[in-house]
Amino acid sequence: MKAVQFRDHGDRSVIEYGDFPDASPDRDEVLVDVKAGALNHLDVWTRKGMPGVDLDMPHVPGSDAAGTVVEVGEDVTRFEPGDRVAVSAGVYCGECEYCRHGEYSMCVNYHIIGEHVRGVHSERAAVPEDNLVEVPTGVDWETAAAAPLVFQTAWRMLLTRGELEAGESVLVLGASGGVGHAAVQIADYAGAEVYATASSEEKLGYAEAVGADHVIDYEAEDFAARVRELTDKRGVDMVVDHVGEATYPDSLKSLAKGGRVVTCGATTGPNPGAGLNRIFWNQLSVVGSTMATPGEVDDVLELVWDGTFEPRIREVLPMSETARAHELLESREGFGKVVVVPDSEYESR
Repeated sequence: MKAVQFRDHGDRSVIEYGDFPDASPDRDEVLVDVKAGALNHLDVWTRKGMPGVDLDMPHVPGSDAAGTVVEVGEDVTRFEPGDRVAVSAGVYCGECEYCRHGEYSMCVNYHIIGEHVRGVHSERAAVPEDNLVEVPTGVDWETAAAAPLVFQTAWRMLLTRGELEAGESVLVLGASGGVGHAAVQIADYAGAEVYATASSEEKLGYAEAVGADHVIDYEAEDFAARVRELTDKRGVDMVVDHVGEATYPDSLKSLAKGGRVVTCGATTGPNPGAGLNRIFWNQLSVVGSTMATPGEVDDVLELVWDGTFEPRIREVLPMSETARAHELLESREGFGKVVVVPDSEYESR
């Protein structure tokens, strides 16, 4: 089969699309004929190399994909050939204290398909049964591939970890990205007043279209100062910050007293100054969040499948152009998700 892969960490030039050993399912796995995959910023970090993460090379990246079931392992009970499925990438042990209490995304052995183990950007992929969700007939493959990781991440961030309530105010940073555009929609759905940042008029227009009440061009103005102005110096109740070092100090400045920053990542770096003086004086909270539990995944994807939430697709490319897909992410081109399709599928469209 053909697969996206890299043999060494490095820049986009290490990405290849070529022959790879055929996938076959273990007892608890399902073999999926991949119709579409989607990229996330973790694909960029995995390619570059992440401290403490040792990968078997060559590595196939990709945490998001959707397709049809081809074959099932002998212990699989939930799926059969012909079923439509999408990947939910978080893998948990089911046995540690956190799993026993239903907090699966806090599992001490938690890892992510595509980031820590072989991913799913290939013509076929063997995926654990527990990491697949059903995709209803009528949902297109691009939507099914693009939705799971970013919408489950944003759902848990805002509603479970952030405890967002109707009537509160939320600032979403990087609203044009995958998690960002999902967070805008979820905050609007929850009844919040939504502020969103992006870097162009086009992106700001898209953010408004998916639910933002106020938009801020962070390249043209100081977003923290603008938030204070728009809120009559009060600040917002919550900031969704997955950017990290470049934005964290201003995220704290944007908060009302008693507010909280919720973070799921740090694309510009993980080690900003703590800002402890502002945190204790304004009684702020900094809350971490990773992926979601299976129940949270089901809840948010039901709202994707019925059209309440819409994964925006900025571009669809053949998998042989995955390097270009990485470039779109790294250069922050466009709004929403980048989807890649096996070349054999792409050519038949």
